[in-house]
Amino acid sequence: MSATAPSPAAPRHAVDLPRGLHTPAVARHITQRWLETAEQTGRVEDAVLIVSELVTNAVRHTEASCQLALSLQDGQLDIAVADHSEDLPEIDRHAGGTAPGGFGINIIEQLGGHMTVVPGLGGKTVHVVLRLRPGPDASGSE
Repeated sequence: MSATAPSPAAPRHAVDLPRGLHTPAVARHITQRWLETAEQTGRVEDAVLIVSELVTNAVRHTEASCQLALSLQDGQLDIAVADHSEDLPEIDRHAGGTAPGGFGINIIEQLGGHMTVVPGLGGKTVHVVLRLRPGPDASGSE
């Protein structure tokens, strides 16, 4: 069995977030401070907005805490939010009708984030990979 994970040298930060009205704001603050500490200045606002959307969804759609994990590798930020709901997000849902929300996935896509959902027993993890700076393959040569 193999798993893909950041190398041990890759900067990583994970934190458990209690469920509450202020949880998205706390997650935004943690993300901004961690990226500044890791000397990542590109696309901080975009990363913070994506974290806000993911954590807001976890708070809105679950009754328990969630975990935020941030990792950097090769100019990419992996934002992962794990929660205790096995319900998968509606990837194709677009805002409309009378239900509030529904903009998060569109925002993530417009910012160039690549989203994947990893279901698990007793919950799921939503990952968004966001390129913060050009990587080795950004020149177009392979």
